[in-house]
This record gives sequence, C-alpha cells and structure tokens, in this order.
Amino acid sequence: MRVEVDVPKCVASGQCVLIAPEVFDQRDDDGMVVLLDESPAPEYADRVRESALVCPAAAITLTES
Repeated sequence: MRVEVDVPKCVASGQCVLIAPEVFDQRDDDGMVVLLDESPAPEYADRVRESALVCPAAAITLTES
C-alpha cells in the first residue's frame, strides 16, 4: 500500500491521527495532516483504509499493491 495526502485539501479534523497514529500526525501550528509513513506495514492497512474513508476532505489517497 502507498499513501498520499493532499495537504491543501486537509481540513484538520484529525480523524486520521485518531485512527492510525503510526501513519498520520498533525502539524502543531495549524493541525494539518503530516504523513509519517507513505508505505505503512501491512498490520496498519485496515486502519489506513478507514482513515481514508472517514476523511471529511478526501485528502488521503491509497494505492494498493
């Protein structure tokens, strides 16, 4: 799996960080998404998929390998 984030689309809701903190974080100054791992380990795949689904701005894109 490859993860991409479109930071300008992010609305800083933080749902991705709550669901998959191993893969996503937020900037301290404005709360925008920070991608920690663009190729997360398989054990995080379900949570990363859930993060992409619940993102209110659809700022997370996944490419399955």
